[in-house]
Amino acid sequence: MPDKKKPGSPPVCDYEGSDYQQSFWDEGGRAYEDQVEEIAIRRLLPKKGERLLELGAGAGRNTPRYKEFEQIVLLDYSITQLEQAQKALGDSERYIYVAADVYRLPFVDGLFDGATMIRTLHHMADAPKALSEIESVLKPNAFFLLEYANKLNLKAILRYLLGRQELSPFTKEPVEFMALNFDFHPKAITGWLKDLGFHVKRILTVSHFRVAWLKRNVPTGLLVWLDSIFQYTGALFQLTPSVFVAANARKNKEAAPEGAFFKCPECGGGLPLQKEGNIICPECGSVWGIKNGIYNFKETISN
Repeated sequence: MPDKKKPGSPPVCDYEGSDYQQSFWDEGGRAYEDQVEEIAIRRLLPKKGERLLELGAGAGRNTPRYKEFEQIVLLDYSITQLEQAQKALGDSERYIYVAADVYRLPFVDGLFDGATMIRTLHHMADAPKALSEIESVLKPNAFFLLEYANKLNLKAILRYLLGRQELSPFTKEPVEFMALNFDFHPKAITGWLKDLGFHVKRILTVSHFRVAWLKRNVPTGLLVWLDSIFQYTGALFQLTPSVFVAANARKNKEAAPEGAFFKCPECGGGLPLQKEGNIICPECGSVWGIKNGIYNFKETISN
C-alpha cells in the first residue's frame, strides 16, 4: 500500500492492487469484528435516506448494510477495490463508483443527506482536513456515521502504565503507529467534529473483546452478543479499540442546486454527470476519465 501525495495535499494510503477484502476479512479471522460493526451500523443508521456517500468503501463490505438509502456513492482511492465492489454489487443504478482523494472530494457542496466513514479515518494524516471536506458535501442536518481507531483503548492504557509502550494514550494528538496508520483520542475527534459544526448524537464503543485468545477460545456468537450489550457504554466512556460516532451536520447551510453532482477537484467548477467517455471541465479544461463504470478523479488525463 504505497502512499502517494498530491501537491498541497496530505499523503494518501493507496490499496491499489491489494487483496484486502480476502486476506483481512474473508480469511483473516475477523468474523467477530465484522459482526459487531454490523450491529453498530444498524443501531446508528437512519431509518431512511436518499443519497449516501460511503467514504473508504473498499470492496463494498459494508455497502449491503445501507439498505435504507436509495442511492449509494462508493468512494475509494483504489480503483482495484472499487472493481471488487462492482463485481460483488453489480452495475445497478443504485450504485455510483468513484475513485478520488478524500482531501479533494469531486462533489458539489451540500449534495449528500448521509455519509459513512468506517475503518478509513485511521489512514488520514490530516483528519481535520478530511472531516472538513466531508462536512462541505453534506446537506443541512445530514447524517454522518464515523468510526475511528481509539488510542485511549484499555490495552494501550495498561501497556503504558506497565512501561511497555512509550507513547501516552492520554494525550490528544494522534499516534502514527505505522506509516499512515493513526489512532485518535476521543476528545480530539469530538472536538474536531464540533468545530466543524457537527452535532454529536450518539457514541457506541465496539470490539470490546478484540483479543486473540478470546477469539480462539470463546464462541464468536457469545462474544458478539456480549459486545452488543457493552456497546452502549460508549455514552459514558470510550476504552475500546474502535469507536462509532453518529452526528448531524449544521442546519444553517445550503443544499446543492437541483441536478448538480460532480465538481472539478482542480478548480471547483461544476462538471456534467455522464456515464461514459471523458468528463471535461468547462472552466479549467481538466479531463477526468470513466472506465467500466468507475469515475476516476484521482488524476487528470490531461488539462
